[in-house]
Amino acid sequence: MRVIGKNRSIFLVRLMVGLVFLTEGVLKFVLPGELGVGRFRHLGFPWPAILAPFVGVVEIVSGALVILGYFAGDLALVLLIVILTALVTTKLPILIGHRLGRFELPHLGEYGVLSFLHEARTDLCMVFGCLAIMADQGTRVLSRRRLGRRR
Repeated sequence: MRVIGKNRSIFLVRLMVGLVFLTEGVLKFVLPGELGVGRFRHLGFPWPAILAPFVGVVEIVSGALVILGYFAGDLALVLLIVILTALVTTKLPILIGHRLGRFELPHLGEYGVLSFLHEARTDLCMVFGCLAIMADQGTRVLSRRRLGRRR
């Protein structure tokens, strides 16, 4: 069965990563003020009315396909870029204790390593989940054989 594949353990990782991104993508449309356009505007992203729905669609489609096992390694790379962007824009200011460029510092009682680790726990799980999927499934984009080939 393609969805589960040969390695049942990596299926659970794909399910975890896919569900988180799928639901976050849907929430960008269901709660646009909190998690979609409004959040992108508050964070200081350019063109939030275009970027937020675009990211939402990428998260929905990629999350669903990762769960199903189609292009999982390549899509995990796409989702890794999404989550690293989220970490830099929303969690890195917590770690350093001040705003980062246009990205605001959230109002917390404490800042630093422990607060960063607490606030970024889901993001970090997604980073390592995406890396595990990429290691298991491989990526066409980063494949040495494909990069070295000339056509």
